[in-house]
Amino acid sequence: MSFAGPKEIIAEGDTVVLYLTPALMHTIDAVPQIRNKKNEMIEYVFQTSFGALKVRDLVGVRYGSRVQLTKGWAHVLQPNPELWTQTLPHRTQILYTPDISMILYQLEVRPGSVVIESGTGSGSLSHYFLRAIRPSGHLHTFDFHEERVAKAREEFVAHGLGDNVTVRQRDVCEQGFGDELNGVADAVFLDLPAPQLAVPYAAKALKNEGGRICSFSPCIEQSMRVCEALGKCGFIEVQNIEVLQVEDCVRTRNVPVMELDFLKTKRTETDGKDMKTPRESKKYITSTAPNTMAGHTGYLTIAELPPLFAR
Repeated sequence: MSFAGPKEIIAEGDTVVLYLTPALMHTIDAVPQIRNKKNEMIEYVFQTSFGALKVRDLVGVRYGSRVQLTKGWAHVLQPNPELWTQTLPHRTQILYTPDISMILYQLEVRPGSVVIESGTGSGSLSHYFLRAIRPSGHLHTFDFHEERVAKAREEFVAHGLGDNVTVRQRDVCEQGFGDELNGVADAVFLDLPAPQLAVPYAAKALKNEGGRICSFSPCIEQSMRVCEALGKCGFIEVQNIEVLQVEDCVRTRNVPVMELDFLKTKRTETDGKDMKTPRESKKYITSTAPNTMAGHTGYLTIAELPPLFAR
């Protein structure tokens, strides 16, 4: 139950992030034994590029501590959605923090919100939703793939989030979200091959007081089809957003100070031939844009459904 709330000590069964370098992290379960390919229980020894770790030694260790490996050391961290996104097992392509932060902002997700998500995928965005809506909110997440649904449900329970999420297997483009969810959602998120087919069902699922919808589309043609469907279903304030993350390069530079004293006196032919004075320089912290930047990930199509009396 590592995601449910802050903890100090690692308990058996916790999900732990093993931090080696900023670009090298692993997520492991703090259990003393695992089952091998022969279906036999063996001691859990996790191999890293800095050596092996006996996982049973993590139980009882304080989060944030440094643990010894056979060829080095690592830190053990309590997982959060940001770390989980970087280390989770990929069952599908996932969304990352730049897009996710904009999605949460545009959907106005807050504690107590009821959110519908389709599809679940690897559960990257789901963990952000759950952190935002807990403790009284609820996430209804859908995926058409049976194995992915079972694995996501298992992960949510293992992470201590099972009470705030319901995972269902369904093709929402054909079957919708179900009559039981009509008029209950504050926000709907779509990440589907044909999201325009699910827009009418999303309109039914949003509350009578209104709500917001966001669709992730990798290409502009798909986003255009979503915009047309949103207009037909009564959504307003439709907008498209592309999130591009740019990292500024901050460095210290020495800038020479221009000496202008020679303008005050008349210069003779012998001046400066026998002696050269060193030029003064000052240090400044500067920021410049990189030569290249991250490419396109996708378009976020956002819209709002007005209250029932205004539709």
